[in-house]
Amino acid sequence: MVVTESSQLSGPVRAPRKHPPKARPAAALLGTVFGPVLALLAVLVLSLGLGARPMSPAEVWQGLVDTGSSAYTVVHEMRLPRTLLGLLAGAALGVAGGVMQALTRNPLADPGLLGINAGASAAVATAAGLLGVATFQGYVWFALAGAAAVSVLVYGVGGGRAATPARLALAGAAINAALYSYVNGTMLLDAASLETMRFWTVGSLASAQSGTVAMVAPFVAAGLLLALALARPLNALALGDDSARSLGARPALIRTAAIVAVTLLCGAATAACGPIVFVGLMVPHLVKALTGPDLRRLLPCCAVLAPALLLGADVLGRIVARPGELQAGIVTAVLGGPLFLYFVRRKVRA
Repeated sequence: MVVTESSQLSGPVRAPRKHPPKARPAAALLGTVFGPVLALLAVLVLSLGLGARPMSPAEVWQGLVDTGSSAYTVVHEMRLPRTLLGLLAGAALGVAGGVMQALTRNPLADPGLLGINAGASAAVATAAGLLGVATFQGYVWFALAGAAAVSVLVYGVGGGRAATPARLALAGAAINAALYSYVNGTMLLDAASLETMRFWTVGSLASAQSGTVAMVAPFVAAGLLLALALARPLNALALGDDSARSLGARPALIRTAAIVAVTLLCGAATAACGPIVFVGLMVPHLVKALTGPDLRRLLPCCAVLAPALLLGADVLGRIVARPGELQAGIVTAVLGGPLFLYFVRRKVRA
């Protein structure tokens, strides 16, 4: 039988086969999982080993396990609390940034840029300058209250459910400027407050103590658990309120729980080491390139990569200003400022 061109045209037309999507290569999955973990482990070793007295990995290990070694006091009383606080604060800020970006649908959302850290700072400045509070155990409750109040204020001023990324950013910038002016005024009016908070306001891990770590850990743990539990509901909320309701989600409850999680994370981190900016902005974008937008993978990776970034900034500050040090908050601001401008320009072009 001869098949002519006309018979081909008149015959049934078959739709092209749809090939199933290719699975991600195993190497890519392993890199997504183990890359941030390996980066964190490397930074942990550097954080414990570098300082006014550099130590080799063998000396660090001896300082961790041998109570009779000369390195034991240095490691356990100075560097280990500092490293653990960096782990907790970094995870808190990174996950808080990921939750805020998902909740507000704003890729520029960050606890520092939207004024939440400033709210915690203003509350701590009030406690130190006007009420005479001088311990972390007192600071942390004021910091949590300040972070919660500003979270609600920024969301309300930005338009609530009708808020756009631009309105939220403008509301956060205005409240941020007003609160930091108040913090600076409080410090200038009270000499004791100035002496206590002049290094705290730039964000630093240098004053970490084992008691501080023990106090901040429960708040960070509660915030992380709540944020991770919200990963699936926040994925549904990204589709819009109506779609989220059709999937069984409750948008108002999800937003309230997300604000509680961000308050716990940002309030505890800010009370412990001061306002550190751009960690919550940079890390979710870096992680999203590895995992995609699914918060079930993004948030756990943020909890691993953000401490690596914060501890890396702390280590870099110790190296560049030796024998002194540059506070971690200054280093993250220097690194994050150009990245923020890049994201703004890219969003304007889009």
